[in-house]
Amino acid sequence: MKGIQNLKLVKKRVLIRVDFNVPLDKNQKITDASRIKAAIPTIKEIIKKSGTVILISHLGRPKSKDPKLSLKPIAKKLSELLCQKVVFSKDCIGEQTLSDIKKLKPGNIILLENLRYYKEEEEGNVDFAKKLSSLADVYINDAFGTAHRAHASTYTITRFFKNSRYCGRLLEKEITNLDLILKKSKNPFTAIIGGAKISSKIDIILSLLEKTDTIIIGGGMAYTFVKALGGSVGNSIVEEDKLVLAKKIIQQAKEHSVDLILPVDSINSASFSNNEKTSSSDIYKIPKESIGLDIGSKSISIFKKHILSSKTVLWNGPMGVFEFSKFANGTKSVCQAVCDSTYGGAFSLIGGGDSIAAAKLCGLSEGFSYVSTGGGAMLAYLEGKSLPALKALS
Repeated sequence: MKGIQNLKLVKKRVLIRVDFNVPLDKNQKITDASRIKAAIPTIKEIIKKSGTVILISHLGRPKSKDPKLSLKPIAKKLSELLCQKVVFSKDCIGEQTLSDIKKLKPGNIILLENLRYYKEEEEGNVDFAKKLSSLADVYINDAFGTAHRAHASTYTITRFFKNSRYCGRLLEKEITNLDLILKKSKNPFTAIIGGAKISSKIDIILSLLEKTDTIIIGGGMAYTFVKALGGSVGNSIVEEDKLVLAKKIIQQAKEHSVDLILPVDSINSASFSNNEKTSSSDIYKIPKESIGLDIGSKSISIFKKHILSSKTVLWNGPMGVFEFSKFANGTKSVCQAVCDSTYGGAFSLIGGGDSIAAAKLCGLSEGFSYVSTGGGAMLAYLEGKSLPALKALS
C-alpha cells in the first residue's frame, strides 16, 4: 500500500473514505467523537498540501434515507474540531453534489451524505463506485473500521484510481500497531477475550492459540466454557450448541501449551437488572435461579497476576455487564490492570466498541499503548484474514 507522505496535491480533489460511524443520542448529538478525531491527521495533511478534501462515510444501517442517520451533525462537529468550516452536501452522488464540490477551493473541506442511503454501497456496486470516483482525482482510504467489507466506497472504487489510490495516516497507524501484536509480540503474551458469546470470537481465539502464552476468558462466554466442563451456571447465558466447541478449544489450548484461564467465581443476580440484590458464588456452583453477570474478586486477582506479568497484552471484550454499575467491577479491574502493565513497559492494544467504551467509563482510555478504531476489522486482521479494502489498495 502507498502512503500519502510524498503526494503532491495542489489543485487536486481528494476523496477520503473515513469512518464517521459514531454513536448518536436521540437528539442526534454525538456521544463519542473518537473516530472523527482519528481522521483529523490525514485531513490536515491534505489541506496543508493544498488539496480539496471530499469526505465520504457511512453511519449506521439505514433502510432508507433516514434523517436520523444523516451525517450533517458530524459536519458540524468536524468544523469545531478543525476550527474550519466543513461544507455539508445533502447527497453523495449526483449533479447537486458535483456542483457543491466545484464551488470549493484548495484547502476547503466537504462532507457528503451517508453512503448507505444507497443500497449499492454495501452491494459493492460498480456503477455507484464509478459515480463516487468521478468526484475526485485522488482516492485515500482512512477507514480501517470498514476494511473487512468489500463495499463500493472501500473496495470497488479502487479500480477507478489505479495509479492514485493511497492509505491514510490512520489506516497506516492501525496496521503498524496491529503488526506489533501479530508479528512482533514479546512474551509473555496475554490475550483477554470477553463478550457475550463464543460464536462471535471463535476465529480470534483459535488464531491466538498459535501466538499467545495465556488467554483469559471473561464475559458471558465464560459460562458456556464452565458448563462445558460440567459446572452449574444457573440461568446464565449459555450457547448450548457451542458446548462441544468450548471443550475442543480447551483441549487445543493444552496441545499448544497455552494457559486458558477461566473465571473461578461469579457475581450473580436474580435478573438482568441493576436494581436487584447481588450475590457471589463459585462459578461452577451458581444457584439455579441466578444469572452470572460479572467475574468475582478471586477471578480478578488471578487475571491481574497474568496481566501484570505480561509484556504484550491484547484486550477485546468486557468481563461482565459493565453498563450496570453493580457488574462493572470486573471490567474496571481488568482495564486498570492492563494500564498498569502498560505503565510497567508492556505493549497493550485494545479494540472493539465495548472495550473502548469501558475504558472511557473508567477514565483510562489514555492508558494503553494503542486503541484500535476497528472492532470487526481488527479481529479479522489478527485472525490472519485478507481484508478486502487493504487488498484493493495493494
